[in-house]
Amino acid sequence: MERTTRELLGAATRHSGPHCAVLALVGVAATGAGLLLPVALGRALDLLLAHAPATRWVLCCAGLVLLLTLLDAVETVLAGTVDARSTAFLRRRVTGHALAVGPRLTLRIGSGDLVARLVGNAAQAGTSPAARAALLAALAGPVGGVVALALIDPWLAAVFLAGAPVLTLLLRGLARDTSACVADYQRVQGRIAAALTEAVAGVRTIRAAGTADRDTARVLRPLPELGRAGRRMWHVQGRAAAQAVAVAPLLHLGVVAVAGLLLARHRLTAGDVLAASRYAVLATGVGVLVGRLSGLVRARTAADRLGEVLAHPAPGYGERRLPPDAPGRLELRGVTARRGGRAVLDGVDLVVPGGTTLAVVGRSGSGKSLLAALAGRLADPDAGEILLDGVPLPALSRAELRAAVAHAFDRPVLLGTTVEDTIGLGLRRPSPARVRAAARTARADDFVRRLPAGYATPCAEAPHSGGEAQRLGLARAFAHGGRLLVLDDALSSLDTVTEHQVTEAVFGRAATGTRLVVAHRATTAARADAVAWLDGGRVRAVGTHAQLWRERGYRAVFGAGGERGPADAAGARG
Repeated sequence: MERTTRELLGAATRHSGPHCAVLALVGVAATGAGLLLPVALGRALDLLLAHAPATRWVLCCAGLVLLLTLLDAVETVLAGTVDARSTAFLRRRVTGHALAVGPRLTLRIGSGDLVARLVGNAAQAGTSPAARAALLAALAGPVGGVVALALIDPWLAAVFLAGAPVLTLLLRGLARDTSACVADYQRVQGRIAAALTEAVAGVRTIRAAGTADRDTARVLRPLPELGRAGRRMWHVQGRAAAQAVAVAPLLHLGVVAVAGLLLARHRLTAGDVLAASRYAVLATGVGVLVGRLSGLVRARTAADRLGEVLAHPAPGYGERRLPPDAPGRLELRGVTARRGGRAVLDGVDLVVPGGTTLAVVGRSGSGKSLLAALAGRLADPDAGEILLDGVPLPALSRAELRAAVAHAFDRPVLLGTTVEDTIGLGLRRPSPARVRAAARTARADDFVRRLPAGYATPCAEAPHSGGEAQRLGLARAFAHGGRLLVLDDALSSLDTVTEHQVTEAVFGRAATGTRLVVAHRATTAARADAVAWLDGGRVRAVGTHAQLWRERGYRAVFGAGGERGPADAAGARG
């Protein structure tokens, strides 16, 4: 995990490398100007006390102050730019990886916590490159101050260095304690985000049940823990700042006292004492270091949470292509898939001949949707292999696999700017004719044309019911094409007439390619060339709907009674 975090922050720093280099140079230049200013002030004071011309040194001081102001403004702009670039880079990197890993990631982390990491933690981690670049200047100030004290008189540097170990211990303790507190704080934030996302997704259920107050309390239950973690975090930083405030003035007073003794012995001038006082302030600049160090610790802790996402391996792809004229034969060999420590599918062997339709039926929890996801490699099995036209799915290139397999789901997510974009999602060059033909096949063309701007209507402004959303999802799958079409309960929200029309397109003679359909209705299963009956994670039987209907357990899948009645016989014939 630590290695992943280092690599992630290193990549973010390299992404903004030139900006970070300029930021570091500007910071060092500002520190250099700040180190020159006490010399100029001291020299001007000595000349003024001696009633000698001091105009040049006064102008030098004014120029240094102006330069410091300018460099501070440039540093602020550069730091903001680097933060924004680094945050955008981290979000792209982690979001791309999360999408590549797929649904299994949200099962382990949770969608709400994942969003919290991509939004809040990525922004915090994105401050690391700029903070690391500015740290050089923050360190250069104290080091330069000590060197300047030594140049004025070695005794001044010796007095300061006598107390420097105490400051070092303060900074070390701050880094250790802050890291633990920030990690606790961010973990609790993730839990609240996860609970909030769950509540937003189920807002209709919550309103219908009248449990808004109870669910609000559930979402906010971790708030006291979050408050305690936040107070611990600020307590650690406040304690470190208070200790630094207690130690730094003592060192400053020690340097000024020794400088005063040297002035009394005529080894230093009044200007030297002024410069020594300023350099002592720079050398004890623990406040700046505490701020920089705290920022780095928070950024590193946030990057650790992003690293946990990247630690989940994304599926790899090969370079093979499918045989050009193959019919789309799908084969599962000894496929086992586990979820939550349980084998949802256990040793499944299944063959779908090319150009045919297979309906997958079974009770809830039998693994139907997981089998559909495995068939199109939206997930990978824990054991066994899946082949399309004789080629293992992991051996195919990403482009080849996605061009060969189309999916439609029970609750499709309608992505894209407009309705036309939604239907053409994933196509390299979606033509309007292809989009409209797919919409007609899915019986979505009529209601789309009734929208305010037709196919150009923004998705966010397009009212649609569950059945209309499913039709748009089906249209997207039909527009995609390919040799394998996977429908995961994608007909469940359609009315009877529309379902009959769509199933004609899926199961009829004009249908092309291989179709794998997760079915919950007997009428849908009856239209398929064959039915695979899943029971307890295994394929209990494969045959036509009419053949399997003779089994009492199969009829029970559709809620039919144990004895065959007239309706059952009609369903079997259908």
